[in-house]
Amino acid sequence: MNGMVAQVKSLPALLTTVFTELDETARKSLHPELILSLKRIFITGCGDSHHASLNSELAFKTLTGLPVEVATAMQFARYSAGFIPQTGPFTNLVIGISVSGEVTRTLEALNMARQAGATTLALSATPGSRVAMAGDVLFQVPNPAFPDPEGVHIPGARSFFINQVALLLIAIRIGEVRGTLTSPQATAIRNEIFALGKVIEETINSNESAIQKLAADWKDAKEFVFAGSGPNFGIALFTAAKVLEASGDPALGQDTEEWCHLQYFAKDANTPTFAITAAERDLSRVTEMVVAAKAIGRRVVVIAPKTALELTKLADAAFTFSPVREMFSHLVTQIPGLLFAAYRAEVVGEPFFRGFGGGRSTEGGGGISRIRTSELSEKWMP
Repeated sequence: MNGMVAQVKSLPALLTTVFTELDETARKSLHPELILSLKRIFITGCGDSHHASLNSELAFKTLTGLPVEVATAMQFARYSAGFIPQTGPFTNLVIGISVSGEVTRTLEALNMARQAGATTLALSATPGSRVAMAGDVLFQVPNPAFPDPEGVHIPGARSFFINQVALLLIAIRIGEVRGTLTSPQATAIRNEIFALGKVIEETINSNESAIQKLAADWKDAKEFVFAGSGPNFGIALFTAAKVLEASGDPALGQDTEEWCHLQYFAKDANTPTFAITAAERDLSRVTEMVVAAKAIGRRVVVIAPKTALELTKLADAAFTFSPVREMFSHLVTQIPGLLFAAYRAEVVGEPFFRGFGGGRSTEGGGGISRIRTSELSEKWMP
């Protein structure tokens, strides 16, 4: 089996496996004194970790009742951390996400946050890593082994999924302690997230064959565009990244509104375009976007709830799922894009990550891109 497809299919069982541990860690990691003192939350990371941050923003705002800011680690460390309001101990929480714990820009972000007087939480699968050690609090996420083909690096789906669930459970815990949520409400929301495993499994089963066929039918495509808003803006960025990692094809993740301002000018009129939505706050605008995309000749896919009938009938293809609340929808809407990326690589015969050729490397954190080393990080290296 395609190793990336296998990872996607493992997600429902993965949710069952890690949920209780993540929930217990969320309860233990942040003590009530900190939670009750909080005035604002910042969430940061690079790549998939940044996408997970974006996905969680709506849930954090809804469940905690606190102001929440999300930024890439570079933006936060070098352009924002120095402007954090000085409002006393435990009032600013900065969550930095890095599975490996060795992403330099996230290390910079946490160190700059500490210098600014913020409390830092490192969300990582690697205790003892530089990022983990830079956190005042370590939220250690599990990293269950998965039997990838020997010697084959697979574009990540599992660690990204775990991080998303962890962030949601942190938000629930903060809301519960602060009284934004009653204990029964918090318990009900945890159960709601746990139950999404069945929705994910159903989404895979009902869409996989159509996605595989579409990847074959659109073999001629040269580039791809993914658009979304709110928690699904992060999914647009993430699924575009997975296409790039899986097959090497140019892929763009874009905010739905920004798509409407710019994509008319693209030379290739029939570029496959994916509109991703939970069909809530953004439904009217996504509908307008799809109408516009078809009018200019785009091949359009809609990823949306089954109930969004008026929207899905406008598209060339629709990959649907049972309705879920918008702030949790990203756990489900990522599935079709991941499967498409996996089957696209298979159809065009490209090895994942293009075999790490052309200056790429599995060593040193990406070879010439230096994502784990830089001149600014040297003073923080042990």
